[in-house]
Amino acid sequence: MSNIITVNNLGKKYTLGHHKQREYQTFRDSLSHGVRRFYQRMRYPLSQNANATTQNEFWALQGINFEMKQGDRLGIIGRNGAGKSTLLKILSRITHPTAGKIHIKGRVASLLEVGTGFHPELTGRENIFLNGAILGMTKNDIKKRFDEIVAFAEIEKFLDTPVKRYSSGMYVRLAFAVAAHLEPEILIVDEVLAVGDIQFQEKCIGKMKETTDADRTVIFVSHNLGAIESLCSRVCVLDGGTSLYDGDVEAGIQTYTSALMEQNASWSFENRKDRQGSGVLRILSFQILDHSGTPVDIAMTGKDYTFRFKYASSISYVRDLDFSFTIRDMKNINLFRNNTRERGLFIPEALPPTGFIDCKISRLPLTAGRYGFGFRLLVNGLESDYLTGPFAAYFDVVGGDYYGTGQIPGHTPLVIDHDWELASEL
Repeated sequence: MSNIITVNNLGKKYTLGHHKQREYQTFRDSLSHGVRRFYQRMRYPLSQNANATTQNEFWALQGINFEMKQGDRLGIIGRNGAGKSTLLKILSRITHPTAGKIHIKGRVASLLEVGTGFHPELTGRENIFLNGAILGMTKNDIKKRFDEIVAFAEIEKFLDTPVKRYSSGMYVRLAFAVAAHLEPEILIVDEVLAVGDIQFQEKCIGKMKETTDADRTVIFVSHNLGAIESLCSRVCVLDGGTSLYDGDVEAGIQTYTSALMEQNASWSFENRKDRQGSGVLRILSFQILDHSGTPVDIAMTGKDYTFRFKYASSISYVRDLDFSFTIRDMKNINLFRNNTRERGLFIPEALPPTGFIDCKISRLPLTAGRYGFGFRLLVNGLESDYLTGPFAAYFDVVGGDYYGTGQIPGHTPLVIDHDWELASEL
């Protein structure tokens, strides 16, 4: 079987410009400055421009090679900024590559960002026909599938409403329904599905499985490794714009999680670049302490622990501190979230410049395995520190006798305290 997609030595370079900063100017100042600059260029064409832009080159993708045959299901995974979305935009012919060649056979339907491919002033009904026409389908072909699209998207009541009034969830439902039901040879889906609810995500995964059964090719980008494992027959791991791995799904997921662990093994966040927020209060590091206050590298199911986050603050008065961290398994499935606002936290009148935010967890409910977490910190209602990657750090748990019965639970990642009894009907 011949290849439906061939990518050879693909690269994409961007030029980053940094203008010299000037003090605030009025329109008159800007106009006179522009006239002087034009005069200087005409009189001294070879001279350096004092206000020139400093330019740096950034390769978002470099040396990417892969092939796909009809019916293949390729999952693309990697950290934020790895080049995943850039690759999909090139494959969708939205962005031109800087280097390399791509050969694609067949119609391509892409679902990259909320609202992509829709005209905001047109209704949902009109956008269905517009997208079908873009894919080269006749009006009669679109009519045959129209009812299926509307039923899948679950937007019957809003079909004749301009899509600019749709919520992000409605946008995604309609966009996916159109892309999947208009029968393209190649379906490209980015992380945009995360906007929908869990039921709709599962519905979309099921539909993509149906399309591959019909020998359509799927390229799927997601941080949900469970969805990648369920849908894809192959995985490509991107890191820093290059291909780290291309092959078996299980081995690819292991490669990805191993790369995350290498970055985060120190449990120090001071040099992390993938963070957002004002930084007025910032998390510096993380530790797990046992019941005696001793730091441990490995936790055990059923034991008491303190998850300690060291902070540094540039302000002393904090009216409201909203800190949360979410424990995930290594497939990036959320297991539970701990939050100061929901549980309650005493805040002193004068916050020390450095200190710890401690979360005490009694009888750790995680079974044996490796887990990670992300965190987010809001101060006085504004985002102060947030790591944008899926994991801020990871930790290992060994199995323990959670129930005190001599048995070590391990069929699921979480255990809960409960009791059994036999009750008589009499």
